[in-house]
Amino acid sequence: MTVRAAGDPLSRVFSALADPTRRDILTRLAERPLTVGELAEHYPISRPAVSQHLAVLEAAGLLTRTVDAQWRVCAAREEGLDDASAWIARHRADWTERFDILEQHLRSRREDQP
Repeated sequence: MTVRAAGDPLSRVFSALADPTRRDILTRLAERPLTVGELAEHYPISRPAVSQHLAVLEAAGLLTRTVDAQWRVCAAREEGLDDASAWIARHRADWTERFDILEQHLRSRREDQP
């Protein structure tokens, strides 16, 4: 599972979210912080593989890892999704406007036909 780091922060977020395991990790961390061991219990992959997923999420700014004694605790960074949410909202508005214009055009063409 080699993931090249994208150049810009938004690309790193979308790249990180492209993997279902990473999305599931974020879902679990949205409930509460978990140790790497607690996270690893949920996946049929090795702990090093889970750590690789965590590194991708951390590089994208979607989670933080802290050390508490011998435990590595992971927590979601909600603000990590802010730029992606704003990008989606902006483009959703553009597409909604375009679909509305198309609908008006099609409606007017239907009305013009006998």
